[in-house]
Amino acid sequence: MTLKDALSSCQSRVNSFLSDYMKNLPEVSPVLREAMTYGVLLGGKRVRPFLVYTTAELLGGDLKVADAPAAAIECIHAYSLIHDDLPAMDNDELRRGHPTVHVKFGEAQAILAGDALQSQAFEILSHARMPNELLRNQVEMLAVLSRGAGYQGMCGGQEIDLDSEGRLISQEELEKLHRHKTGALIESAVLLGTLCVPEVSDKARSALVAYSRAIGLAFQVWDDVLDIISDTETLGKPQGSDIEENKSTYPKLMGLDNAKKYASDLADKAVAALDDVPGNTDLLKQFARYIVERDH
Repeated sequence: MTLKDALSSCQSRVNSFLSDYMKNLPEVSPVLREAMTYGVLLGGKRVRPFLVYTTAELLGGDLKVADAPAAAIECIHAYSLIHDDLPAMDNDELRRGHPTVHVKFGEAQAILAGDALQSQAFEILSHARMPNELLRNQVEMLAVLSRGAGYQGMCGGQEIDLDSEGRLISQEELEKLHRHKTGALIESAVLLGTLCVPEVSDKARSALVAYSRAIGLAFQVWDDVLDIISDTETLGKPQGSDIEENKSTYPKLMGLDNAKKYASDLADKAVAALDDVPGNTDLLKQFARYIVERDH
């Protein structure tokens, strides 16, 4: 299977799961449910579900087992984007080429939609039916997702980002920011995939963590590059927003060409880490290269 086919398959699978889940929610607040559905199904590459599914399948896991963790982490990602776009944060009006949730539904509804999607992630994961041999892993999945989404992960990184606005920070500080804000959920996705099977060797797990950390950072470095070299229509969000908001970025710190090379080097590092993982790791290797070759 090509990477394009694998990404498309994962998108379809997790979108179907999420669409069915949203349709089956009780009629508590139709407007809120509409805002949640809009936010979580507003396109996207589904990178994190892809990593859950692909890691699980690589290790011999069942894709049905991976459905719940894949959907849960996408709910967390969707909530983070809804809140990230709010006027109090990045104040963006476009997301994936469409109006952001607060533009379409209002700021209060957007806050509630993000809050509800965050809670829904843990509901999906905790209520998922797992084989008996994975029940202990199911508890660990909840811990992994909590850690990746919260203070020690994405939220902590977002606060560092807010605190860094309007001033030039060092590359070391920038990497700390993005290892939390972006990288933590990517690492969580891979770890969730490893928990879809009863046992994984310490060597393979460590290698997959190293892979996830390298691609997580490469993803952000390349996003900074795209903010300069791409355009609003291709990106699906305002081009040049990092420059306009005077954010520290890798091109600003090291120059555009060096930032491109750094992203490529990180992808190479990720590919090399997979040498210690048994099985066919070709899709994960292709994905590492795709991260630093994509146009949006």
